[in-house]
Amino acid sequence: MRKATLYSSSSRSAAPAGRPPAPPAAPDPAPPKKKPGWRQFLARHRAPLLFAAGVVITASLVALQATLAPGPRALAQEDIDAAVLRTLESKPLPSRLSKAYEIIRPSVVRVRGLALDDESGEEVERSTGTGVVIVDQGVILTNLHVVNAATRLGIVFADGLESEAAVIGVEPEQDLAILQAKTIPDDLPAATMRSTKDLAIGDEVLAVGFPFGIGPSASAGVVSGLRREYRSPEGKRVLTNLIQFDAAANPGNSGGPLVTAEGEVVGIVTGLLNPTEQRVFIGIGFAVPIESAAGAVGLSPF
Repeated sequence: MRKATLYSSSSRSAAPAGRPPAPPAAPDPAPPKKKPGWRQFLARHRAPLLFAAGVVITASLVALQATLAPGPRALAQEDIDAAVLRTLESKPLPSRLSKAYEIIRPSVVRVRGLALDDESGEEVERSTGTGVVIVDQGVILTNLHVVNAATRLGIVFADGLESEAAVIGVEPEQDLAILQAKTIPDDLPAATMRSTKDLAIGDEVLAVGFPFGIGPSASAGVVSGLRREYRSPEGKRVLTNLIQFDAAANPGNSGGPLVTAEGEVVGIVTGLLNPTEQRVFIGIGFAVPIESAAGAVGLSPF
């Protein structure tokens, strides 16, 4: 048997002389491809697999915590009471009369009676009192005895604005004067007036004004009596149907509002029962009911 001729794989080998070149040998078959293993799969998809594993672990931990955590406990009345008590201890609520003062304060004004001094010829303050705004256009109620000796009137509003004022009406029988301010603040609030028909002895009241020019000041007390009669210190005037109260009032409080614990005006402070010459408060003050005061301005709210 003849052996097959072996040929070099180099292209530089030439065929022997006189013999035709042999056909090229068939190429070696390609080695079979290996299927990718799990190591290669992990290496190729490492990042997505780690992310997916993290999501699964996190969800499992959340579910486990929800399973193990105790459910919310229903609030008992004792819990609510304890929470309210803690709040009150840390942030005490303002008193009723403190809130009443805050309500009436923007409507209270200081009234200054000015006149020329006989010796110096300069304008001086002859009297000081209080007034309350009852119409937001600058209409003010005060006492007649606060303004009747003045040649010029000055008003100081709650925000500090000063203005001249003119007397536009008087009610001598009730010791009342109605003033009109020439200049008023923006958004001037008028006081809320309340009927005295349901006012009772023992009701809390607040007197707000400028005693001795100091203020605004507030003093608290109660209604001591109703439908009282009062004679002025000079004996020239007898006032009737007055509210008696024991909230401290002194010269300078005249013309100021007497208000309820809701901050509503029930009277205009007008006099002090004072058997001494010192003219200081000894426990009894009088106020004109707001019905009479409002009637002096032509208002009939009740």
